[in-house]
Amino acid sequence: MRHYRLTDDIIMQLSTTKLYSAQQTREIDYRAQKKLKLSGLQLMLKAAEASLQVIKEHYTSVRKITVLCGAGNNAGDGYLLAKLAIQSGYQVILISLVDPDNLKGDTSTAKEAFIKLGGNIVLEIESLNLEADLLVDALLGTGLSRQITGGFLRAIQLVNKLDIPIFSLDIPSGLNADTGNIMGEAVQADCTLTFIAYKQGLYTALAADYVGELFFNNLGVNTEIINETSSEKFLINSISLANRKRCAHKGDFGHSLVIGGDRQYAGAIQLAAKAALNSGSGLVSVATHKENAKNMTITSPEVMAYGIENLSELEKLLNRVTVLVLGPGLGQESWGESLWQSAINISIPKVIDADALNFLAKMPIYSDNWILTPHPGEAARLLNCTTQEILNDRFDAVRRLQTKYGGICVLKGAGSLIFDGNEMFINSTGNPGMASGGMGDVLAGLIGGLLAQKLSLKSAAIAGVYLHGLAADKAAKQLGERGLLASHVLKQIQKVVN
Repeated sequence: MRHYRLTDDIIMQLSTTKLYSAQQTREIDYRAQKKLKLSGLQLMLKAAEASLQVIKEHYTSVRKITVLCGAGNNAGDGYLLAKLAIQSGYQVILISLVDPDNLKGDTSTAKEAFIKLGGNIVLEIESLNLEADLLVDALLGTGLSRQITGGFLRAIQLVNKLDIPIFSLDIPSGLNADTGNIMGEAVQADCTLTFIAYKQGLYTALAADYVGELFFNNLGVNTEIINETSSEKFLINSISLANRKRCAHKGDFGHSLVIGGDRQYAGAIQLAAKAALNSGSGLVSVATHKENAKNMTITSPEVMAYGIENLSELEKLLNRVTVLVLGPGLGQESWGESLWQSAINISIPKVIDADALNFLAKMPIYSDNWILTPHPGEAARLLNCTTQEILNDRFDAVRRLQTKYGGICVLKGAGSLIFDGNEMFINSTGNPGMASGGMGDVLAGLIGGLLAQKLSLKSAAIAGVYLHGLAADKAAKQLGERGLLASHVLKQIQKVVN
């Protein structure tokens, strides 16, 4: 458990898990072998034993197992699992995509142990069509660094057509352990057991569609050994905000000003403002187009809405507030641009979202006093590259964003990333139902409301992203993911911040 003390009387409790790259995991593996006086083969055996335990506990009706092996250490885990499964009374077919005579080192030794027990190695990939209750993917491990082609590509395509559960060892074959992206094709596992250390690529980008239910086993490598490899990446497990003092008043919790809502974008500004209110901001004002101001007070009477026609009206508001949320429904016309230019250099904490990010892409400036919340398309415009380049390596993209623009950068998407220039946080909440309009407006308002309550930029970004996803998860549990609306999530925010 890590704690961030923000003021003398406000504490955000943050529980995280350290994440590691593939190279860092190999370093931990090597150091564990030396310190614990374990051989690579002994670690393989521990991995096989842990994998068999998952099969016994989670696939209780399975009797026939097909194990698919490649050539590396992942294959060694597969050979030893196959051996243990035979000893436990399972019927096992092992299919190798490489000539087993060419295996080397511990993997070759693991193969020999399997053969010595009477195991048979099949070299025909079409044997995947044989009847089995479970397929074990021990094809490719965390060292994959190039696109999959040839027989391996064909094998993964066949695996994904099978109508049986698929259990991947360490990582689904074809998933990049560092980026969470797919190297041409990847196994769509129902369950994955990862070993020794938590890999960063299992929690972001496309990983959620391939990992399935994720289990972890450290194979007896203690935390002390793992922590000797430093990591600046953390998975957010849980967050809680301290209870308020009984004698608190609205002035203790800040005044948020949400700027946006051009003529045709009244909905965006309403969602952001209501999110700031529901998060606990003491006061919430809105600077919006005059056509939207009246309706704002009707739908949200707690919001102080101002129809802005000239910049002098905005400047009066800017002098009274503690936090800005700039961008929801701002539009790209002259009205929105003039508000952006007036507000962007104000020296109070800011959340920059939506069209404000598009103005920033056209007129880049740097600040350490804001939180940027782009989705991949907006991030591409901010970095003057393609959206696909952002998706290829989200970790690199969010680092580049923070280096260029400063502050705290949130790269939205499955496994949203939060980066402050030193530490990277990966969100663990949220669901596909959030792929609908208005979700980003709710997030921007939520983060702004937390900032108003004196959370630091970093803590507000982390808490906002996590709680936003948690609210969506609670809404989806009640209503389902399909057709989930931003307004449904909005209703859950007050619950999750409490």
